[in-house]
Amino acid sequence: MNKILIVDDDVAVTNYFMVFLMQTEVFEPAVVNDSREVETILDSERFDVIMLDLDMPNVSGMDILRIMQEKSINIPVVILTGVNDIELAVKSMKLGAFDYLTKPVDDEYLLEVLDRAIEYGAMHDTIDKLPEMLSREDLDNKAAFERLPTQDPGVIRLFHQAEKMAKGDLSVFIWGERGTGKESLARAIHNASPRVDRPFIALDSASHSPEEFSEELFGRARDWSGRSEEMPGFLETASGGTLFIDNIEHMSLPVQVRLKRVIQTNEYYRDNSTEILGCDVRFIVASTHDLTSSKYRDSFSRDLLYHLMVNSIRIPPLRDRPDDIPLLAEYFLKMENERTGKELVGISDDLMDLLQKYSFPDNMQELRNIIAGAIVSAEGESITPDLLSPYIRERITPGSMTGGFTPIKLQEAIIDFVTKTMEYCGGDMKDAARLLGISQDELDQYIEQGNSSE
Repeated sequence: MNKILIVDDDVAVTNYFMVFLMQTEVFEPAVVNDSREVETILDSERFDVIMLDLDMPNVSGMDILRIMQEKSINIPVVILTGVNDIELAVKSMKLGAFDYLTKPVDDEYLLEVLDRAIEYGAMHDTIDKLPEMLSREDLDNKAAFERLPTQDPGVIRLFHQAEKMAKGDLSVFIWGERGTGKESLARAIHNASPRVDRPFIALDSASHSPEEFSEELFGRARDWSGRSEEMPGFLETASGGTLFIDNIEHMSLPVQVRLKRVIQTNEYYRDNSTEILGCDVRFIVASTHDLTSSKYRDSFSRDLLYHLMVNSIRIPPLRDRPDDIPLLAEYFLKMENERTGKELVGISDDLMDLLQKYSFPDNMQELRNIIAGAIVSAEGESITPDLLSPYIRERITPGSMTGGFTPIKLQEAIIDFVTKTMEYCGGDMKDAARLLGISQDELDQYIEQGNSSE
């Protein structure tokens, strides 16, 4: 039985919920009508979830949330109030509330929210009890994280947290700088989850206009005039599996509102339609930005944000874990050997020394590109600094911007790097564009510029 504390000054409301929840034979409810008693009760008893009214005399629901935060009482709280106020909802979520529901609430929907809250509470209890020192060998599903090499204790602990989150079905928010491996971690969470045998779909909201992204995500119904065809969206394509949405900060506000409803209710409608469809998708979203900052106050829904931040993971940048650089460099070398058919033994000491002193603003993606670019010209047994393009060599050499630095035009350096990448990819424009992080049209423009300068 799940112990639930119902806090509301309205006796009729608490009586109704007490009877309703007892009838489910899943919950063991306790009722408090005088909010002044809550702090004492929480000091002496443990509950799985709390249903909390906000507008109460003496001690408000917000006051109780603050008390719980100050005392580190980590019990999921579902706000149930008669006031439909977005700002109030956001404030309560910032204070740690799990969800915010407006009365009257559908009984079945309430049970769904309570189930999710209990799942969240149990998962975070497990995460909080993780030992400080953990190894990869302690993971239950080591194979799910094998494509994420690390020996950093903080990152290994992060994997254990991600594995615990994977076993549930709540949405996950991943944030970290560009190139830190957010999509790779999202795939690992999917592979460690019960949905592993279902699709994993990755969608980048930065690569579409707001109108295009809405159709890509929700799908499009046939236009009444017959001018536009029916198109299923990624919510249907990913059915039963995981949908990863990268660069979520580029999503328009109307789509954010619709996404929040999908996460809450597992229902949505296609563009050009009012027909409600069911949705069975686990959401993992990512951003390179701190969306809690004031910069995104007007462009990103606070309500959606705090729902997503309930389960959040921050991936540290590569510069904060320098011991991982040799491990990752060797890992990328092995990948590129397999890709190109070469048999390079390793990375020279002088190049490895340069790599370990470099800050890697583009993180692991930049390291991989450096290794991939060096392999293009490699003929010996190892990669050495002289195999790097002038632009890359200057970029990673400490103090290279002073003393013996020989400047060249930025456009020439870019074209040189693009040319080497094309050689490395055997002329495959799609592959080269992926490695460079640009579109094929942009790549084509650089190639034309290079040809015209010859």
